[in-house]
Amino acid sequence: MKTLQHSIDIPASPSAVWQVLTGTSEYETWNPFMTHLSGSLAAGEQLTVTIRAGGRTMTFRPTVKEYTPVARIRWLGRLGVRGIFDGEHELHLEPLPTGGTRFTQRETFRGLLVPLMRSVLADTEAGFEAMNHALRARAATIG
Repeated sequence: MKTLQHSIDIPASPSAVWQVLTGTSEYETWNPFMTHLSGSLAAGEQLTVTIRAGGRTMTFRPTVKEYTPVARIRWLGRLGVRGIFDGEHELHLEPLPTGGTRFTQRETFRGLLVPLMRSVLADTEAGFEAMNHALRARAATIG
């Protein structure tokens, strides 16, 4: 098991950050890591997510496990069959006393291939950071 996480404080309200996160049709215009996300953001629904990690582009079809408005989206994706390379991804918003938002992006990877995927995991971690900074810049324009 391997967990990657990156948090960033955003000087915008949780509702403004949530608006950017759930405006998935706009991802290609601002998001350097998660360049495409389509499907219904609702528990039990399947998404199509394309990420750009390093020089690779990968598309997954994860299932939404949790959707709590203005707080959390969590999904589970798999590479092939269960237990090979599974990733549980979470986007979490926490209101700050200053009126801003702490945004955390986390993924826990499990499966037989996890120890062999070091470069993919390193690129994914860098992608989290890039997306979080881009989200901060985008949300700041909304408020």
